[in-house]
Amino acid sequence: MEFNALTPELLVAFEAIVGPAHVLTAQRAAAAATADAYADYGRDHTEDFHFAPDVVLRPGSAEEIGAIMRLCHEHRLPVTPRGAGTGLSGGALPIHHGVVLSTERLNKILDIDERNLQATVEPGVVNEVFQNAVKEVGLFYPPDPASKGSCSLGGNLAHSSGGPKAVKYGTTKDYVLNLQVVLPTGDIIWTAANTLKNSTGYNLTQLMVGSEGTLGIITKVVFRLLPFPKHNILMLVPFRTEEEAADAVSAVFRAGIIPSGMEFMEREAIAWSSDYLKIPLTLPEDIKAHLLIELDGQDLDELYKEAEQVYGVLEKYDVGEILLADTAGQKDDLWKIRRNIGNSVRYNSVYKEEDTVVPRAELPTLLKGVKEIGARYGFKSVCYGHAGDGNLHVNIIRGELSDEMWNVGLRQPITEIFELCVKLGGTISGEHGIGLVQKGYIGIALKEVNLDLMRGIKRVFDPHGILNPGKIF
Repeated sequence: MEFNALTPELLVAFEAIVGPAHVLTAQRAAAAATADAYADYGRDHTEDFHFAPDVVLRPGSAEEIGAIMRLCHEHRLPVTPRGAGTGLSGGALPIHHGVVLSTERLNKILDIDERNLQATVEPGVVNEVFQNAVKEVGLFYPPDPASKGSCSLGGNLAHSSGGPKAVKYGTTKDYVLNLQVVLPTGDIIWTAANTLKNSTGYNLTQLMVGSEGTLGIITKVVFRLLPFPKHNILMLVPFRTEEEAADAVSAVFRAGIIPSGMEFMEREAIAWSSDYLKIPLTLPEDIKAHLLIELDGQDLDELYKEAEQVYGVLEKYDVGEILLADTAGQKDDLWKIRRNIGNSVRYNSVYKEEDTVVPRAELPTLLKGVKEIGARYGFKSVCYGHAGDGNLHVNIIRGELSDEMWNVGLRQPITEIFELCVKLGGTISGEHGIGLVQKGYIGIALKEVNLDLMRGIKRVFDPHGILNPGKIF
């Protein structure tokens, strides 16, 4: 699909909509000595990619976004929506240049409805800010990606992000009641109603969640909330083999226990992160992997009973000394280590992160297969992830790999990893999305008839293909 170029006339029109201070170009950034900040709009956390936008627009309302989209639709100008830029699939990269439309100014928590356990927010609100705001009134928003301190809710909606608590509470999609969306044509709609039940036509709300900014731009969201769990227990369990750590995941669930967190970390993952954070952690030489297991609820006595059941399950495995976190500070340190594994890997090397997911009982087979594929093709991987969901993040380390191997040669082993996932009943992305970097592999998980249906939906919403072009397909 061909697009038109940005013109001086369109720049003037954009300024009239959002104000000159919120229309950014490379030339203006250079003149203001903010070139580095401007360049950040052309990258996210996906490897070391960078694509320079022609212009960055920072609208402050749905109406401004509607006016922008009408112009871009009319003039065939590509638009890349952008939240906080923490994505790992290249979803916010302006690969066709054009407009980057940032939602950073739409950052208000508009209403917390304590009577109905709901909240209405804008997409630029940071996940953790929202979590803390509802916690102050005794409510709970569970989706908590590792980047919760910096990622925006709009980005979470684009990929239906999960996080550690998804194992018990579900992902972003499970908390969305209603969305205000600006369509590529500039029209503004609400997708549903602020109700827990809705059987009124097609479910446009869930169609938008996970659509990676290709169908519309979310400008308001109504979330459902839960009562905040008063208590939690956290344990770090060391295993002498990675396979046993992965196998223990399913065993805990078969014992009738549903943890609020069940995280897998192979030795190098936890070691790199603790070193990166300078949080001391003893790692005996014979320990190859850890599970971080959290239980939460309203009754502390019941949680201790569940913890005893977990210990009973773990007795069947070759584990080291289990650490039961006994202070809030110790719990915070353990979660910091888990949440910063991605940052520590990025600190050590350029890497490719594959967001594989399989039924949780197949996790040992997936992990073994990933390591065997790496050994055959000569690359190192650091694996960790949301084990309770069967969601394994496979970080392929650049290290000393040649340009040819990094840019071309890895396609075959990555294909084999994804084929293994599908063979095991899984798929190629659990929460990071397809975006730019995985679109060449989507045919492994979906038949052409599936993809044709998706392309047809895209054409209905975006007949000129201007919104986040070059992603997913």
